[in-house]
Amino acid sequence: MPPQRIAPQAGQESVWDYPRPPRLEPVSKQIKIVFEGRTIADTTAGYRVLETSHPPVYYLPPADIEMSYLQATTRGSFCEWKGNALYYHLIVGDRRIENAAWVYPNPTEKFRPIAGYLAFYAQLMDACYIDGELVTPQPGGFYGGWITKDIIGPFKGTPGSWGW
Repeated sequence: MPPQRIAPQAGQESVWDYPRPPRLEPVSKQIKIVFEGRTIADTTAGYRVLETSHPPVYYLPPADIEMSYLQATTRGSFCEWKGNALYYHLIVGDRRIENAAWVYPNPTEKFRPIAGYLAFYAQLMDACYIDGELVTPQPGGFYGGWITKDIIGPFKGTPGSWGW
């Protein structure tokens, strides 16, 4: 059974008000990712995917990502809503993070705007920011949501939440 929804305050969103199937929204806020002292991505042209019980997942255009730090992997996964995903390792200097980002090269029709856009696991980066606010990663290692002060849960990914 899902946990009790926390009522949002003014200016907040509850992840329990997000839809299932998920919704895609453009984002004009600045999204910035830092790793090993380098800005890996910086954009105001991203998208976010909103799904019940999950903090938003942000997808960034490759034109605003330092793609030279990314290396395609052989890993793949499948999302019932978005389709087949491929993954990237992040390599900066001597530091290598396996499967740090993912992309839907040919997503389903509803998610066509994020074709080729990359999402990053915030917990694997040194810092991720939305409009200058440091992001808290979604709990657990399976999901890639980003939590800010305006997003409230409880969030899927905590212990005991697998069946929500």
